[in-house]
Amino acid sequence: MTTRRESSYLSFTPRRTSFDNLIVLANYEERLKDARKVVWRDRGEPAIDVHNLRQCLLHGARGGLRAGIIAFNTRAGVNLVLLLARIKSLTKEKRFALIRHALFGSDSFRAAAMLASFVALYRIILNALPLIFPANVPIGQNLRKILFSNQDENRTFVMDDSPTSSSSPSPPLPRSPVLGARREARLSSSAQIHQERVRKKTCRWHSVLAGAIAGAVAVSFEKRSRQTVIAQQLFVRGLQGSYNAYSEKRGFRIPHGDALIFVLATAQILHAFLLSPHTLPNSYRRWLEQAMHAPREFLSIHHNMVRRGTYDPSDLARILMRPDLHPENVTFIEQWRTTLPPYGPCVTTHPHLTHCLSVPPDRFVSVARWILPVYGAVHFVPLLLFKRAAFARTPIRMILRTLWGTVRSTAFLSAAFAVYQGWFCMMQNAHRAVGGQRSGVVPEWFRASLVSRPAHWLGGLIVGLSVFIEAKHRHGELAMYVLPKALESVWVTLRGRGLVLHTGKYGNPLFTAFAMGMVMNDPQHLSGFVRRVLYQFIGPN
Repeated sequence: MTTRRESSYLSFTPRRTSFDNLIVLANYEERLKDARKVVWRDRGEPAIDVHNLRQCLLHGARGGLRAGIIAFNTRAGVNLVLLLARIKSLTKEKRFALIRHALFGSDSFRAAAMLASFVALYRIILNALPLIFPANVPIGQNLRKILFSNQDENRTFVMDDSPTSSSSPSPPLPRSPVLGARREARLSSSAQIHQERVRKKTCRWHSVLAGAIAGAVAVSFEKRSRQTVIAQQLFVRGLQGSYNAYSEKRGFRIPHGDALIFVLATAQILHAFLLSPHTLPNSYRRWLEQAMHAPREFLSIHHNMVRRGTYDPSDLARILMRPDLHPENVTFIEQWRTTLPPYGPCVTTHPHLTHCLSVPPDRFVSVARWILPVYGAVHFVPLLLFKRAAFARTPIRMILRTLWGTVRSTAFLSAAFAVYQGWFCMMQNAHRAVGGQRSGVVPEWFRASLVSRPAHWLGGLIVGLSVFIEAKHRHGELAMYVLPKALESVWVTLRGRGLVLHTGKYGNPLFTAFAMGMVMNDPQHLSGFVRRVLYQFIGPN
């Protein structure tokens, strides 16, 4: 005899009425909404009201667990996408091991531990401080209450030893009115709720202290190299929030301030790239080498000639062995080797071209072809993930708008490297032209200044002006991206000259604590992207 298996999930049978089906579907939709809230917060979510330290701990633990899960999945997903982009070039024996490492490697667990500890500690400290130090009570009185609470309680409550007494303390006797004393008004229920909110009001220093402690502990879970990058990004975001808050309060504003920051940072980065490459992060330096589309040997030759007046013959030999080296450029390199001016020959940056005037257009096209897929993904992925409703309403308009943004971003970066390539060639051509004049016509100091370090820095300033090709709303994000690199270059340079001290292994956590305190001091004045990220992980409180 066969028995009919009952469904373990939704079962729509003819006996159910349409009303029952609607209820089941409504419950199913509610469960889907609850599951969606686990990974994405709706805007305007109300703050969670906590009344004691135990609730603070539970509130922080829930937020930390949620943040850790999201961080783990996000880091694992990014690692997997990056691996799949180059998996065809790997052997089949290595693919499974690399996929397993991308999904369950130490990077994913470090990211989960960092964000989980930050959210948990920040929530606990932020919600516990108003309970320990109420806003409407002086701090000194709070400290005395915490330190001497046991003695005060022993003196205040007297237990009745009579058999009819309960285990609870007896109510205090009514006190006689004191002449001149202020009467305590009876408050309504709504007024009492208002007083409770005032008592638990979060002060500014609460969020600063919570952000500093949570940031210092959280960043310790990451690698030393990533700690520096995280601390730098948080620091510049804190500077951005502080400036926006000061600008709003005082009515002070620098026209095109974000573009000015980008110009100054770009000048320092390009100066360091050619003359002090060790002051830049290795990953960023490799990216600049790819973007410039110049042989790596040229950078070594130019740096050594400017710094020491010599070069490594093996670097020049590798350039002379290039199959795309034009014969006229070989003759120019031989002439350079006999005179040895204080720079590397510019023909080593364009071995296949003989005329410097034709180099910037060629560099523009090569950089655009290289960076176009990257910017295409940068502009189209957010459209498909976060603007699906607008895309469904007006797909043609959104596609054209995204295409225009991709073209502008590609033109911005391509123009930047094309301009700097043209400036580099112009410096050397001017130096050779001035050197061909009769002795005494042009001062030697002027000729040397044409290829000096300030000349390299000035070229970086001119390159930074290409940011005006990009959309104005992206100027701030671009400035926040290059500013940490420039500040790190300046810091390493000053440390090499003995002007600043080594911070040791505690430098990054302390720097992160300072930066995170700045960020949480004025979170409402941060950029929209940073505010959305903080809200998704931390919530309203």
